[in-house]
Amino acid sequence: MIGIVLVSHSEALANAAMELALQMVHGTQPPIRIAAGAAGGFGTDATAIASAIDDLATTDGVLVITDLGSAILSASLALEIRASTHQVVISDGPFVEATTAAVVGAAAGSSLADITAEASNALSAKTPQTVTAPHASVGNDTAPGSPAASAEERLINPMGLHARPASLLVQTAGEFSADVELTNTTAGRGPVNASSVIGLLSLAASRNDRIRIDASGPDASQAVNAVKQLVLQGFGELS
Repeated sequence: MIGIVLVSHSEALANAAMELALQMVHGTQPPIRIAAGAAGGFGTDATAIASAIDDLATTDGVLVITDLGSAILSASLALEIRASTHQVVISDGPFVEATTAAVVGAAAGSSLADITAEASNALSAKTPQTVTAPHASVGNDTAPGSPAASAEERLINPMGLHARPASLLVQTAGEFSADVELTNTTAGRGPVNASSVIGLLSLAASRNDRIRIDASGPDASQAVNAVKQLVLQGFGELS
């Protein structure tokens, strides 16, 4: 599993960002270290960051997420003075959104490269999208021998596909050997990959919107059914 280091000028901010992100995780939580504040006040300390990185040396790689510009300088210096040699990437994503995306991705078992891209693109869910996805029927444009499945359901939970349902969907889809995509057919948004919490949020799917689930791969039918059940159960948010 990928490890995460949060570098902030404020320890309170780092802890709050971590706690918010962990609310999106169901099951095993990724290893997270905080290197925040300096000398009991505000600031960043390269030595503390290096120590946090070294503490995650047994992970499959580390993503460092920073808040303000000078935190990036401290993180860069930390890479030069650390004792460990495992792969480390400093994210250029926005602190809170990137933290949430990285935590969800790491919990789902995504690679460092995928998590880095997801964190970097973490603001895209706030960008208006106007692309209308064509309706794909089952089996169309699918390579021979590659099973495909599809379903369409209406969102019934009060707040639609917000952060927590999206993170649950990412983790559920990740349990299957299948490529899963979702489309908001009501708003004409998508398709987006179900491995991306940011992509799912970009669907801006509200209650009563219809969501199409498409999957291909060996576990396509099982994956579609599992996601369908989440939708039918209102992602556990029905009173």
